[in-house]
Amino acid sequence: MPIVAQSTETTDWVSRFADEVIEESERRAPGKPVVVASGLSPSGPIHLGNLREVMTPHLVADEIRRRGHQVRHLISWDDYDRYRKVPEGIAGVDKKVWEEHIGKPLTSVPAPKGSSYPNWAEHFKAAMIESLAELGVEFDGISQTEQYTSGVYREQILHAIKHRGDIDAILDQYRTKKAPAKKQGQKPVDEAELEAAEGSGAAGEDDGSSTAAGYFPYKPYCGNCEKDLTTVTSYDDDSTELTYACTACGFSETVRLNEFNRGKLVWKVDWPMRWAYEGVVFEPSGVDHSSPGSSFQVGGQIVGIFGGKQPIGPMYAFVGISGMAKMSSSRGGVPTPADALKIMEPQLLRWLYARRRPNQSFKIAFDQEIQRLYDEWDKLDAKVADGSALPADVAAHARAVGTAAGELRRTPRPLPYRTLASVADITAGHEDQALRILSELDPDQPLTTLDEARPRYDRAEAWINTHVPADQRTIVRDEPDAELLKSLDEQGRESLRLLLDGLAEHWSLDGLTHLVYGVPKVQAGFSADATPKELPPEIKTAQRSFFALLYHLLVGRDTGPRLPTLLLAVGQDRVRHLLGA
Repeated sequence: MPIVAQSTETTDWVSRFADEVIEESERRAPGKPVVVASGLSPSGPIHLGNLREVMTPHLVADEIRRRGHQVRHLISWDDYDRYRKVPEGIAGVDKKVWEEHIGKPLTSVPAPKGSSYPNWAEHFKAAMIESLAELGVEFDGISQTEQYTSGVYREQILHAIKHRGDIDAILDQYRTKKAPAKKQGQKPVDEAELEAAEGSGAAGEDDGSSTAAGYFPYKPYCGNCEKDLTTVTSYDDDSTELTYACTACGFSETVRLNEFNRGKLVWKVDWPMRWAYEGVVFEPSGVDHSSPGSSFQVGGQIVGIFGGKQPIGPMYAFVGISGMAKMSSSRGGVPTPADALKIMEPQLLRWLYARRRPNQSFKIAFDQEIQRLYDEWDKLDAKVADGSALPADVAAHARAVGTAAGELRRTPRPLPYRTLASVADITAGHEDQALRILSELDPDQPLTTLDEARPRYDRAEAWINTHVPADQRTIVRDEPDAELLKSLDEQGRESLRLLLDGLAEHWSLDGLTHLVYGVPKVQAGFSADATPKELPPEIKTAQRSFFALLYHLLVGRDTGPRLPTLLLAVGQDRVRHLLGA
């Protein structure tokens, strides 16, 4: 049964799972390495929802490793699955051409045009492997193509076929049941669940087929067209002679299954077979795998036929992307870990998975929300440093910044992400200008090279260039808005004079923040140091009006980057020119 971690403010869910996994591993295989597992299908871009399949066992495995235990994190690449459909939006893929490969193993499908990889599966695996390395995920990869085609599973296949009646009886308990109604927000059935032939499982999952040979939990790939659109027409248990016919091309042949390596067990049998073969103790599953009659539940019964036990592990909830309710790996255009790592550091992405229990859904921001997430992360970083963070937050932070093998590369000077984004926006790729601005943020500790702000600066620049619409980019005026300056009343002109008079003295991020907020206070007869509690509500209105005036004079819009950052970026001389000095 799946283990369910109960949350408290002082309990780290990873540690709780690690306790249970270590105890269960000692019970099942005392003295042997703990085995945790993930499964990924390279049927298309491997997205951020799939990453939860990896990060959940990774975090648990890493905690076990930190405690001095040996542990293996297996990632099964389901690259011997059938090619079900052509994902949308894949560069270098003509849909009509690639549709001809539907039914073949993923490793028999050509890679998109322009790829340097030998096949479809390797092309999409490569990007994920690179991202996992950047995230500090240590794992043992297992290609199911290699396992099946080299005969590693031959005994398991023959054993499954010998006991096909027992498997059929288990599956039959669910065939008459209707698929459960999809709950709002639930992930759709995963691609692996829909593999191969058109079975009659409870949720539309393939569980094998009834043929002239009786129920058969194995699908040969055709020896002529390589597709799995085959039907077993006869099988002899004694000789293991199997005859199949291909409905796609009409090819038929008879083979000996005890020496045949071009086919695979159907999904609902394949998964529990691997649990038993690898001795998996912990493996999470998506909510789609864990509904009544689905593969995880049925696998818990079938695994006993192979002499194994079902892994313990939580159901994990979906991962949203700035409001998207779900992601499907067979569709192009959904963000991948590589996409996320272009705009955020590995620590932040690890933290997003570590801080939420697996059964809690969360969103990964590719919009303006990323700035708030970074602010939250920086606040946590400061609290951990000064010892004021809660224990569970300290644990999530520790799992984000490093692994049992050591800390991930950090940005030496982690300046606020929103500041870096604003600077990258305003300077439009001019690194000398970016360095000038950033070096003026803190005159007491000036930045001497952009490398001190990297890789965070590069991530912020990538976010600006790829996720901020052109009409929201910041373009500083070349010349003053003479008409607007001429139309100002005395109060407006005085506000600009107060700002300009204080520029030189306050030329730093903190100083300019104090200055721009202070001008409306001074105009209203208060001290620039007055706190909000000491001021009437109308001061906020005056501040907003003053800020809007500055934005119009500097960038021709009502809003823009934070004013102190914008002023630093524009530079004192140009600010004076644009404000009519």
